[in-house]
Amino acid sequence: MKTVGQTDGVRPPVAENGLEPETHPFEPFLPADARLLMLGTFPPASKRWAMQFYYPNFTNDMWRIFGICFFADKQHFVRQQERTYDLDSIVAFLKAHRIALFDTATRVIRTTGTASDKDLLVVEETNLRQLLSCLPQCQAVVTAGQLATTIACRQFGVEEPKVMDYSVITLSESPLRQLRLYRMPSSSRAYPLSVERKAEQYQKVFDYLKL
Repeated sequence: MKTVGQTDGVRPPVAENGLEPETHPFEPFLPADARLLMLGTFPPASKRWAMQFYYPNFTNDMWRIFGICFFADKQHFVRQQERTYDLDSIVAFLKAHRIALFDTATRVIRTTGTASDKDLLVVEETNLRQLLSCLPQCQAVVTAGQLATTIACRQFGVEEPKVMDYSVITLSESPLRQLRLYRMPSSSRAYPLSVERKAEQYQKVFDYLKL
């Protein structure tokens, strides 16, 4: 069954290296009244998950960024002893603050087993315009990482903003609808910026939307 936002591409053949494409493991998280859509590229392999939800790798700092921005505590959503996250609290928080989540790819080939952009071959992109059609109150999109930004900007026909900046998306609806597309630092620890500095940049988006 095709998920919301999935494109209608034909199923591709097996890659030359013999690896089968992976289908996105999670349904789009789309509160109907969401004002912010956050987009990564694709989840890590399941062996790296600390929970069955977005940004599941325990060493990924996205939920620590949210903890800093909204609770002044990077451990707010972290269960350090169990090395996992408080999923129920995360879902309740996202619904209360009207934040949607998905990724820019629905099918990929993981060439080396990692979730790094350079090791992902995107087989099928998410139809981002269709995704936003399900979110009529959305006013901003965040892309976290280079590949997510490249895919989103190509689909929306806008220039890629610099990291920590934004471009304006115009959707040809009636009436015309404009949103900001923010390019934020990756929450991966491979990105050379402290979690506190990353949180400062994400805070700009949250302040703009008055979340």
